[in-house]
Amino acid sequence: MAYKNITRALLVLSLIVCSCNPDYLDVSDELAGELTMEEVFSSPENSRKFHRNIFSGIPISSRMIVETDGLDNPWPGWTDELKFSFGSLYNGTVNGFSAENMPNHRWHELYKLIRQANLFMENAVVIPKSGQADFINKQEMAEMMAQARFLRAYYHYLLFELYGPIPIMDASVDPLSPDLDFARNSVDEVVDYVVSEMSEVDDLLSDRETNENFLSLPTKGVALAVKAKILVYAASPLYNGGYDEALDLTNPEDGKRLFPDRDPDKWNRALDAIQEFIDFAESGYYRLYKEYDSNGEYDPHSSLYNLFMKYNDEVIWATPNQGYGSVDYYKDFENRVTPRSEGGAFTSNGVTQELVDDFFMVDGLSIEESPLYSETGFSAPGEDMSGQATPGTYRMWINREPRFYQTVFYQGRKWHISNNVIKFHKGSANDFTSHHSLTGYLLYKRASRSIHAEGNNPKSEYRPSFIFRLAEFYLLYAEVLNEVNPSDPRIIEYIDKVRERAGIPLLADIKPEIAGDQEAQRAAVRREMRVELCTEGQRYFDVRRWMIAESPGSMQGGPSHGMDMYAEIEENFYTRTAYEKRHWDKNMYLHPIPLNEIQKSEKLVQNPGW
Repeated sequence: MAYKNITRALLVLSLIVCSCNPDYLDVSDELAGELTMEEVFSSPENSRKFHRNIFSGIPISSRMIVETDGLDNPWPGWTDELKFSFGSLYNGTVNGFSAENMPNHRWHELYKLIRQANLFMENAVVIPKSGQADFINKQEMAEMMAQARFLRAYYHYLLFELYGPIPIMDASVDPLSPDLDFARNSVDEVVDYVVSEMSEVDDLLSDRETNENFLSLPTKGVALAVKAKILVYAASPLYNGGYDEALDLTNPEDGKRLFPDRDPDKWNRALDAIQEFIDFAESGYYRLYKEYDSNGEYDPHSSLYNLFMKYNDEVIWATPNQGYGSVDYYKDFENRVTPRSEGGAFTSNGVTQELVDDFFMVDGLSIEESPLYSETGFSAPGEDMSGQATPGTYRMWINREPRFYQTVFYQGRKWHISNNVIKFHKGSANDFTSHHSLTGYLLYKRASRSIHAEGNNPKSEYRPSFIFRLAEFYLLYAEVLNEVNPSDPRIIEYIDKVRERAGIPLLADIKPEIAGDQEAQRAAVRREMRVELCTEGQRYFDVRRWMIAESPGSMQGGPSHGMDMYAEIEENFYTRTAYEKRHWDKNMYLHPIPLNEIQKSEKLVQNPGW
């Protein structure tokens, strides 16, 4: 039973066409091939296929294209991280969307998979050994049941993350039932359900998978991580009394309020859960990934690069079903981040100036604080202390921290394969005349430096697509500690664990005065999350749960900047330029429930403003 290549097409459930019933529950008990449930679950092969397909809703964070559903990673293009040069978000981030044409949904796909998990849990049975025939013993069935139960709860978490409170579906329903209409559960009910399920299932899952064929399976650590994260969400302003427009949202049938009033004690509950995860992680299961050179010196650049190139001890959960590949296929990650001159036919993922500005300097300070920062002229030999920028580099990009050089590809930098100097200005090989970056930068983070487009067989390199990693949970831990007790010394300690791996000075050394200052520590945690997790798909959800999308420094609407791609001479390229004015409305704190589902239902109520 190998799960290494879980695909979305292992098994397809047939649909019943019934215009009066919600599409997301419109799934029959039959399989392609006219098999009944009894026939499916009397066969080991069919049982395993049915079970494997439940995995197909796991997000693919490396598939960063806009023509996707919400189970891939379009989210950096929705935020102040990236600008995609084409696709539905190209105009949508400027003009906005309605409930009718909103892309990147999770609703239909995940509810169908939740139903499939329910059907498996209700029908799958041990198939005893008989002669030489295949069989499923008690241990294998117990593992499959635990995984199905985990995925059912995890998919509720993913729905909650995007839509807020949603209907809980913890049992299958007859798609022909006349009462196939369900109201939303409240925020607290959804959170309690996911937490309860993860608490029940964590001891049923393996502590850790070591067989490379099973690394994508959920483990106890993953269940603890999901539980901690949804409780952090529940304590955050969006879900905890901070979204005024949602406080009066009620179900039409019974008047149940869906969003709670503020409850500060929810941070204590979140702390209990994330402490449980941290204790488990630090008992030998996870650690920040680090590499050292031949002299035993820590190398932040190789650490930050190779972190994403393979499974390692920082990875809590990753899937091999991913969007990494070659430069010859438009959906592949590398195709979107390779300069056109180097074979990137669909070059499109441009880093925003806003993200560029938020990286620290080599001295660990922000560009606003550091005496090393300048936007005047170009570097002289020996001026750059990062060891990464060549002489003649625009001074904005010298003396920056290692994460900057591992994330941002800028004008005048050499491409790692050809050693060609890459330019984006008007008249250059990567200007605006064909597929190009709209910002004058390209995303470099997670791009493989061994993939190239030479000859007729471009090299491909597949690697895991991360879902959770330890650095995120160290920063979540610091965030929660700060909300509970700003005087806790672990706040700075755990921020500094991430900064140390990033190769920059510790806050304890360069900013000791912020210790105990809740506002300053909150800002430090959020800035660190912004940089450390950039383009991994988390920023979209963080600015929303914190409700800072309209705040200076994190505004999701208004002018978005890059370099001047249309400057007539190269000298003028090095100018902050607004390439678009992004649309933002307060209703965008939550995704709308698909309009067709609202129209079919008498019980579903739409999110505020949609």
